[in-house]
Amino acid sequence: MALALATACGGGGPTVPQPPVPGRWNLAFHDEFHGSELNTERWATCYDWNREGCTNNGNDEDQWYLPSQASVGRGALTLAAERRTTRGSDGEKYPWRSGMISTGRDYWDARPRRTFTYGYFEAAIRIPPQAGMFPAFWMMPASRFTPPELDIMEFLGNTRQVLMYTHWRTPEGDRSERGTYGPEAFPAKYHVFALLWTPDELSWYVDGVRRFRVTDAERIPHVPMEVLVNLAVGVPNSPPPSVDSAEMKVDWVRVWQR
Repeated sequence: MALALATACGGGGPTVPQPPVPGRWNLAFHDEFHGSELNTERWATCYDWNREGCTNNGNDEDQWYLPSQASVGRGALTLAAERRTTRGSDGEKYPWRSGMISTGRDYWDARPRRTFTYGYFEAAIRIPPQAGMFPAFWMMPASRFTPPELDIMEFLGNTRQVLMYTHWRTPEGDRSERGTYGPEAFPAKYHVFALLWTPDELSWYVDGVRRFRVTDAERIPHVPMEVLVNLAVGVPNSPPPSVDSAEMKVDWVRVWQR
């Protein structure tokens, strides 16, 4: 497990370490992934456009997401990618299947499970070491249309440098700003990836240390957002033939608000 439970939080929640940011924080949402089944009252296993599984066509990904690829056991969530040809409900064949979780909807016309505007968002994650994987911990608007978008953690094309993004829209087109941190052997153990989102600031943290900050008002969203964790495959390149599977482990996910 990544971290032991420590000091008490406000609001009657479980005993967990407070965010490394001044202020009185209340634990608004969390999952420690105890037990043997994913809590489907807290999590959907696809995007809001789910119909017997889903994918993200905008990234030309290799996987089709299925509920069976998101499992809970031994105190952690496992998102499992598997090289197994899978026909999606869109009629296309995908060379991989994988797993994801979201606080969003089960289908397009449903209500999201939970959305958040501002807070401190954190998760203890161990990324897979295999090439061709695209693990991410991020947020998308409850409107289902991006940008804006907040990428708390992404690993794209390597496992030693974490990427952190804010995406926003201007009259001239979509824009983004990126932060990076590394190199570090991220697959070797769990790391805590976090984002502080306020009306005036976006600050990204890795293991409790701030690594990237944005204060330009244009780049900070002010709309309700869903929280997502996923293991995509094939971005920017497909896994080599020697790779047939990979696992992303999530010890816990927590959302704090003032």
